[in-house]
Amino acid sequence: MSTDEILFDVEDRMEKAVSHLRKGLSGVRTGRANPGLVEGVKVIAYGCETPLKQLATIACPEPQQILIRPFDASTLKDIEKGIMNSDLGYAPNNDGKVIRLNIPPLSTEVRRKMATMIRDLCEECKIAIRNVRRDGNKAVDAEEKAKTISEDERDSTKEAIQDLTKKYEDMATDLAKNREKDVMDE
Repeated sequence: MSTDEILFDVEDRMEKAVSHLRKGLSGVRTGRANPGLVEGVKVIAYGCETPLKQLATIACPEPQQILIRPFDASTLKDIEKGIMNSDLGYAPNNDGKVIRLNIPPLSTEVRRKMATMIRDLCEECKIAIRNVRRDGNKAVDAEEKAKTISEDERDSTKEAIQDLTKKYEDMATDLAKNREKDVMDE
């Protein structure tokens, strides 16, 4: 494996770790309604478990409300049941065509818990990034040991891996800080 391939793999895997953090942060509740809060809710419809976003359009017509419009009206009751069985704690209002979820404002204690959860998600992402760095460094060492690259190439590649690590850790920190600010400022 060439140093370019190693660097490409490292960067790709670090990008995936940050994307996973983005997705996780989108599900963290702020004081505002957000479709990401319910997209992943599992609904048993048509005899199998399906994510809500595959069964309905999810919108936020107001800052404190989520509107769920099923593609097939026959799944309305299934969606309602799925939301009730999830650990979200929202009471769905079914009017026969759509489901409305009213999002109550967050208390200070809940905001602090959310901020802690955001920091935990960020730390998990950073750990994943560091694991990718470790794997990349091992691959570079293995190539140098196999005499396919020189010591100078090994050192410069390790330096490039460290630069990528710093870049993606900073990206994760910025994402988490912005989300935490959203949670605490509302």
